[in-house]
Amino acid sequence: MPAVARRRPPLRVRSPLRIAATLAAAAAVLAACGGPGGMAGEIVPDARITLAMAFGPSAGYAIDTDDAFVLSQLGVTESLVASGSDGEARPALATGWEQQQDDPRSWRFELRSGVTFQNGEPLTGEAAATALNWLAGVEAPPRALRGIGLAATADGPGAVRITTTAPDPILPLRLSSANAAILAPSAFGATPPSVQGTGTGPMTITRIDGTQTVTLERNDSYWGERPQLAGVTAEFVPDPSARALALRAGDVDIAQELPESAALEFTGDEYTNETVAAPRTASLLLNQSRAPFDDIRVRQGVTAAVDRTALGEQALAGSAVPASELFGPAVAWGSQDPVPPADPALARRLLTEAGFGPDNPLRVELGTYGTRAELPILATAVQEMLRAAGIEATIRVGDHDAREPALLDGDYDMYLLSRSYLLDVPDAGATLISDYSCDGSYNINRYCSPQFDALIAPLATETDPRARQEIFARAAEQLNADAVGVPLVHTRAGGVGHRVTGYAVDPLAKTLVVPGLAKTG
Repeated sequence: MPAVARRRPPLRVRSPLRIAATLAAAAAVLAACGGPGGMAGEIVPDARITLAMAFGPSAGYAIDTDDAFVLSQLGVTESLVASGSDGEARPALATGWEQQQDDPRSWRFELRSGVTFQNGEPLTGEAAATALNWLAGVEAPPRALRGIGLAATADGPGAVRITTTAPDPILPLRLSSANAAILAPSAFGATPPSVQGTGTGPMTITRIDGTQTVTLERNDSYWGERPQLAGVTAEFVPDPSARALALRAGDVDIAQELPESAALEFTGDEYTNETVAAPRTASLLLNQSRAPFDDIRVRQGVTAAVDRTALGEQALAGSAVPASELFGPAVAWGSQDPVPPADPALARRLLTEAGFGPDNPLRVELGTYGTRAELPILATAVQEMLRAAGIEATIRVGDHDAREPALLDGDYDMYLLSRSYLLDVPDAGATLISDYSCDGSYNINRYCSPQFDALIAPLATETDPRARQEIFARAAEQLNADAVGVPLVHTRAGGVGHRVTGYAVDPLAKTLVVPGLAKTG
């Protein structure tokens, strides 16, 4: 059976202004290279494996796009900082960092010595500055670095100094983004920058076949643990059934994101079958800028009408966790409270108080998109639950990118959206500010509460991870109290490996091919 991620133990908070590279921290990084995957038989030295990946490149492996996540998972690129969903920053290409006392807008990052890019160029302060300044200067900078005024300069051969327009308490976490990968200076002679031979990771790209496959070989000059695999072939297979079929036929060694029903077929010691809670929430957004959802009673009525347990366990066949709030079991600050039961009678009473009933039924449009397969399923189930409470919802499935401008302008009723609240930065502050503050750039709910803005205001300066997480938890409570949309389910991330060891599912979708990944006989 798939293993379900357990709640993490309490965090040990480090000094927010100086993080030193210690032997313990280095050991933690190297331990992460291996992962918890099981083993059936002995390791096959210098083996090759084939992956069936769920998401492939769509922008020519441009590092400033979401293709950066593909490169990071394949072990091609690395960033100055590593991180997980615990909100802690850890050494990677940088071994330590310090926020400058005389100018809190500036941080100094000490680089790991002896690191070379896959083509032999050395990692220097100038190389790191070149990579980061290129990212900050593109027309649409990556989300993790957008709008902060990032500028980097070499501080000697072994360090880089990074400044922002205003003091940024989570700059190290921003630099853990897959988009913040450091490429060799020679990479930037091409558009987009060339990623063949210009990363620092354990694997280097040797051949790209369009958007279908990519071939990689071991980077024998890798600074860390020597990679176990001699090479990897990644096949990009968007159809989950096709990924399951390829694994069943023995054509691939690891298949990502299989349907729950298919994943359960792979049992026995030869399989590593893992499912973990992911920091992604599918929510029903409600437009508070106009009737009827400017009335909290209507929003509370919708909340009462939806059976979130049934959505996760029945509509999605157990492949998602019912959501009691914005955050969930993937993060240490997520609520462990049970999901409130549906109450159609309460929903009808609240709607009656708001002026709706049999003689004046509430009719709304429920929009969503189909690129995430679970969303149309959820929309259909929610439609039936709303109908039981007296709400008639017409479903509209369309292209999200085309619809997004209208959503941001407040031209919609209800919208079903899947959003990762840690995708770009493993800190929920960015999502709370962009999605829920009065001036938020992605506030599709059109929610504006001075009380909420005051609650999250300390995130602008707070560096203590535990203190930030306390704010995250209180913010989620207020969003529930104000009925700001309806969090429906939290996604699970999963995958199955056949006769491999060192394989682990990363809920942040940044790691997959690590030095400890190996084939077993």
